[in-house]
Amino acid sequence: MSVFDYFDRYCRRYRHYKGGAWCYEDGCIYRGLVLLHQATGEDRWLDHLLRLTQSQISADGGLAGYSPDEFNIDNVMAGRCLFHLDAVTGDPRYMVAARSLAGQLSRHPRISTGNYWHKKVYPHQVWLDGLYMALPFQIEYGQRMGDAGLIEDAIRQLLSALELTRSGIFYVHGYDDARQQPWADRTTGRSPAVWARAIGWLAMALVDSSALTADPRLAPPTSSLMAAIAGEAEASGLWKQVLCVPDLSGNYEESSASAMLGYALLFAGRQGLGDFAPAGRKAYDRLIAERLYADAEGEIRFGGICRVAGLGSWSGGPYRDGTPAYYLTEDVVTDDAKGVGPLMMAAAEALLG
Repeated sequence: MSVFDYFDRYCRRYRHYKGGAWCYEDGCIYRGLVLLHQATGEDRWLDHLLRLTQSQISADGGLAGYSPDEFNIDNVMAGRCLFHLDAVTGDPRYMVAARSLAGQLSRHPRISTGNYWHKKVYPHQVWLDGLYMALPFQIEYGQRMGDAGLIEDAIRQLLSALELTRSGIFYVHGYDDARQQPWADRTTGRSPAVWARAIGWLAMALVDSSALTADPRLAPPTSSLMAAIAGEAEASGLWKQVLCVPDLSGNYEESSASAMLGYALLFAGRQGLGDFAPAGRKAYDRLIAERLYADAEGEIRFGGICRVAGLGSWSGGPYRDGTPAYYLTEDVVTDDAKGVGPLMMAAAEALLG
């Protein structure tokens, strides 16, 4: 079975991540389907996208389970598929939905540097995850609306976030502008560790934003990060869960981050930002060769994915202190959307490179 057959079967059996509510996890799959459709022209990817979003986007453009007043930056990310759906169908509901998400961003709380809060429940905090969740969408929306101010704001937020979270050649997972969180350094506001998937979100935000805008301010930091990523790959071509302490006992090569970083390297290489495509291709090939496997029933699965990780309290669970050791305590699962979606994206990019 080819990896594309795996994607097709996966989408056929996929169930919405949060019971049908609009969310970024589904959005990872939607982004993968958009890129596969654009790269191949095959109707099956668009058909999956239309079917999966049908129940989430009403005839009047409402989004299932979405409340803008939650100020959850994650919910914006899935909105990137709306631009593609609008372009290929002409159905006005998709841009109505996009305007709802843009409306949230127009009111979204910000820290002192102008960066969006990660969520209302995580006040005064910037997480690398959130850069990917909001800013490429904001750029695309600004381009559709002819609003240069939205594009400029997104670029400034990206550049500011790099300064706030910088740690050597990499960037830490989060920053607390209020210095209130136990995980935050009292001087810098930064969290303690460099989590690979956070770097994956950041890398994808940078390469996508660079491609969308061709803004010369984004090329140097994007190239520098790609070089750091390529240089920190393991001999396998993949990346460990905690990048800042690769020799930490229990540290493992994690699949979702490796798919994200593989995609980013491939895309950066195609943009002419540096000779990064070989490292991206090595990661992608290794994931296909070693992380896809048949389960006891003969179904193909994609394994080695960290289910979730974050900072602070979440849904009444234990406090996540952001230390390197913490990131090794989270469950490792198969077929999670946060891994499969980026693998789709890497596959699409590998076809184009």
